[in-house]
Amino acid sequence: MERRHDIDTLRALAFGLVMVYHLSMAYVADWPWHLKSAHTAEWLQWPMRALNLWRLDLVFLVSGLALGLLMCRDRPVGALWRERSARLLLPLAFGMAVVVPYQAYAQALAGGFIEPGLGAFLWRYAQGGPWPAAAFDGAHVGVTWNHLWFLPYLWLYTSVLLLARRALAPLAVRFAALRGVALLWVPLLPLVAGSLLLRPHFPPTHDLVGDGWLHAVYFSFFVYGWWIGTDAALWREFVRLRWVALGLAALAFALHVGLRLQLAQPMPWARLAADAVAWWAVVAVLGFAHRHLNRPWPWLGWARESVYPWYVLHQTLIIVALAWLAPLPLGPVAEPLAVLALTVFGCWALNDGVIRRVGWLRACFGLKPARPRSP
Repeated sequence: MERRHDIDTLRALAFGLVMVYHLSMAYVADWPWHLKSAHTAEWLQWPMRALNLWRLDLVFLVSGLALGLLMCRDRPVGALWRERSARLLLPLAFGMAVVVPYQAYAQALAGGFIEPGLGAFLWRYAQGGPWPAAAFDGAHVGVTWNHLWFLPYLWLYTSVLLLARRALAPLAVRFAALRGVALLWVPLLPLVAGSLLLRPHFPPTHDLVGDGWLHAVYFSFFVYGWWIGTDAALWREFVRLRWVALGLAALAFALHVGLRLQLAQPMPWARLAADAVAWWAVVAVLGFAHRHLNRPWPWLGWARESVYPWYVLHQTLIIVALAWLAPLPLGPVAEPLAVLALTVFGCWALNDGVIRRVGWLRACFGLKPARPRSP
């Protein structure tokens, strides 16, 4: 099967968008995050909200698409599940033990819940606390996975999909046959049903267990990605509909904003408009990506292997850079640019200088063993 460069590129760009979003969380006013800058801005809320309505949906769809491509290689399902489990759960365990704890330390220290001293914090953290309830996200459990919540969710969806693949496979033919108006509206119906039936009872938590509404949304996009696959006719339809979908997404977002601003109780109507933004924005992204990104970019081979380590590292490096730079009088422009530069440099240095060169670290960051170089 010919390599789909647009899918590889889209995966790299989607996770790059996650990094930019997490950096922006330190600077958006009135939104809680692990560590906040003194230079927050209210104007960031609306562009962040526009991005937030579809960015993770795209990431889960691309992940389902990637799993579908792996399943096309006729590998035994058990072997595929074991491989995916190792590449998801080992980085999760390593990240929770080594990468994420500094995030909890910085948050607890900034909130005044602990005394300075990273070593003492890590010793207590390794024992599971106890901590004051608001010390950091997940303090009631004793440890946290913070931004790595994506990995257990992806492992769960992968496991469910592999188990239910025979039951879901017939629907793939119907999904691939959608065209025009049907492609724009039919996949939206499960999202609307989830918002009406589940969201009132299961607000977002990212705790895996009680996150019923988000599971319905993310698993739907994950399955959509599997169904989309490499069907050439369906991808041509995404290309044909890209401008229509982009316009509809913009109109739906304007409606979402208007409802939030005008109504004292905007739910569920604002939420339904947000569902429309999510699917139509993803359709537009898929169409534009296939039209413009399906080429072998010189950096794409490096990016394919670097996305996973950068994802695991980036949020901790953002918080480290912010903790270092916040005491300096850099201002509201220079500080976020400096934090971004340090984060990018840190991800590159650790990934290219260490992780990709050390066999056991490659496994801890979800990478396959390095191929032996030919003489």
